[in-house]
Amino acid sequence: MTRIPGPRRVAVGALVVAAVLGGALASAGCSSDESDDAAPRGTNSTPSTTATTTVDSPDDVVPPQSVDDVAETLTRVERSIRSPATPSEDLPRLGWEQQHAYRALAAHPEWAAPVVEMVPDDVRPPVAANELAGREVGTLAEPQPELPEWRIEAPPPPDVLIGFYREAEAASGIPWPYLASIHLVETRMGRIRGTSTAGAQGPMQFIPSTWAAYGEGDVNDNRDAILAAGRYLRASGGPDDMDAALYAYNPSDRYVRAIQSYAGLIRASELAYRGYYHWQVYYATTDGVMLLPEGYPREEAVDAPAE
Repeated sequence: MTRIPGPRRVAVGALVVAAVLGGALASAGCSSDESDDAAPRGTNSTPSTTATTTVDSPDDVVPPQSVDDVAETLTRVERSIRSPATPSEDLPRLGWEQQHAYRALAAHPEWAAPVVEMVPDDVRPPVAANELAGREVGTLAEPQPELPEWRIEAPPPPDVLIGFYREAEAASGIPWPYLASIHLVETRMGRIRGTSTAGAQGPMQFIPSTWAAYGEGDVNDNRDAILAAGRYLRASGGPDDMDAALYAYNPSDRYVRAIQSYAGLIRASELAYRGYYHWQVYYATTDGVMLLPEGYPREEAVDAPAE
């Protein structure tokens, strides 16, 4: 991999995702045992968009308790997210279930290979890529002794954000799935409002010197930050060498592999973004994992379900 020198920053989002997806402390999950929605291994049957239970918020999702539970959930959820027939009102629940299922794999890494083997052929690539991305990002930080001094806000609607990504792609040549994947990993699509220990700011996490070179407008504005990220990635080697550009953005091979995995899935099916958009902010402390809901700290942090 070619290394492109450039101004650097440490990502708030990387801290939170590491706390969320890495290791046994940092996971939860979803749904139930094998159901009628799960196709036999190796088949490509039509997905069902009907969940086994109704959930109204992320903390209503029941963690999966076995390899079979995770395989059934991911078969149903990954197909439903990618199905144009899935009603938009089902997408928040599906995104929450998807996130919890991959957090369950992070909590039980020994489940990953059996789950990948069990799911049908059409679901295997996204399951393997998402599991890899979560495992890679999950190594980037450790649980912290206290909850962060962040605000958690609802992001702009998905169509608005996709418009920003596409605008940045048109201006910089950086394919929009990379920008969306960075936005996901750094701040959960802009949900996290706070400054990292290195002074990185905004939804795409720029240190002041990098923002001064590449930013225009407000570092805390999603559109302005996404456009700046496109400019920085282009100056760092993209789109011709996205590995180098991503390494310049965050100098970690694991980070590069994670972003490449998420971006590859969105490039394969743009509908995949609909699940990621609903992923929430979970934060691992030394005392356990907490959900930081939209509205935090006005809304209290919630204990994540045990695995």
